[in-house]
Amino acid sequence: MSDVSPLPIRVQALTRAAFAPFGDVIETEGAEERLINGGTTTRYHDLARVDVTAEAGRPLISIFRGQPFALPVAIAMMERHPLGSQAFVPLQKTPFLVVVAEDEDGRPGAPLAFLVEDGRGVNYARNVWHHPLLALDTVSDFLVVDRGGVQANLEEAGYPRPYAVTGA
Repeated sequence: MSDVSPLPIRVQALTRAAFAPFGDVIETEGAEERLINGGTTTRYHDLARVDVTAEAGRPLISIFRGQPFALPVAIAMMERHPLGSQAFVPLQKTPFLVVVAEDEDGRPGAPLAFLVEDGRGVNYARNVWHHPLLALDTVSDFLVVDRGGVQANLEEAGYPRPYAVTGA
């Protein structure tokens, strides 16, 4: 009989270097600062590369309201957006999980999990395999910047054996 228990995923700290193969970390720490509006506002400039214009795409700004997940979280499928990036910025300082995977011949490879805290966000690069939104602790709202247009911009793929994020 085969073992169908989930494969464990270790949660790691979110850093710009660790997340770089998958996109951008959206945070003010270390960002270029510009004083604007007569010096009354600080602009943290160009925090993520929004990539949505393929196939006549256009930017969308949405709010996603994520229901909280309790650990362990099963990871049985991943998704990606072949025509554009997708950014998630929490509207509260509540933690959430980001689960990503490198592409292996058109399928998601072994997943990596990152804990995102302190109001930081992420921008998934075009074609990066990731799990749908994983809010923790409480219902959480996210500002989402992604691609709109007439072409479908979603691929999903299941894992033959699930993974599980067991601790954050």
